[in-house]
Amino acid sequence: MAKQEKELTVEERLKLLYNLQTILSEVDRIKQLRGELPREVEDLENEIAGLHTRIGKYEAEIADIEADVRSQQEARDQAVALIEKFTHDQDNVRNSREYDYLSKEIEYQGLNIELAEKRVNEGARRIEAIRAEIERTRVMVEDKEHVLETKKSELTEIVSETKQNEEKLRDKAKRLENKITDTRLLTAFKRIRQNARNGLGIVYVQRNACGGCYNRIPPQRQLEIQMHKKIIVCEYCGRILIDPALAGVNENGGKSK
Repeated sequence: MAKQEKELTVEERLKLLYNLQTILSEVDRIKQLRGELPREVEDLENEIAGLHTRIGKYEAEIADIEADVRSQQEARDQAVALIEKFTHDQDNVRNSREYDYLSKEIEYQGLNIELAEKRVNEGARRIEAIRAEIERTRVMVEDKEHVLETKKSELTEIVSETKQNEEKLRDKAKRLENKITDTRLLTAFKRIRQNARNGLGIVYVQRNACGGCYNRIPPQRQLEIQMHKKIIVCEYCGRILIDPALAGVNENGGKSK
């Protein structure tokens, strides 16, 4: 029969948990070293994609305007042809009423020509303005792509410098987790750590106060913490509490000699 593994004492579990947090805090420090670079890289990539989409919409708008300009040019040419026809027909009218009718048609087609030329000119100006916007947007894309490449290079360099150390720390943390057989305690620690702004799920008492939220701890509570008989959490912030000696520090937070 296999020998049953000895159950860890509360003190041993707390020591393992504190050592685990020390390692995870170092992993957090490595992440902070990368800073906002990963998010900045992602934001720049999304922004560049958005600018490309904007250029695509501009180009589609130009295509629509060009189609309308061609339509207006055709309408103008038709009006010119009609004016030529009506002018020729005036030479063969039989009475003044037919002549007046043709004169009004010539005048009407003249207005159509003016309107078509106005729309053609407006379209040309709009196309010119949009092309200027496309050029400005392309310059923005080039600038942002340059910044993106720089930030990607910085991120790659930082990751390459810290990746090996981070992997070693994560492996070490995993081994410690495997030693903590109290899965409920480990799960609670991870949950507390995730919710804590500074990522600390277990803290030691400093100057009679919680090392996480700095609220004062009653003397009786401090005595219970020092006895290592049970898991005690801060009633204010919910972090697991240990005494400084267990963390290897003095009451003021310095390393114990």
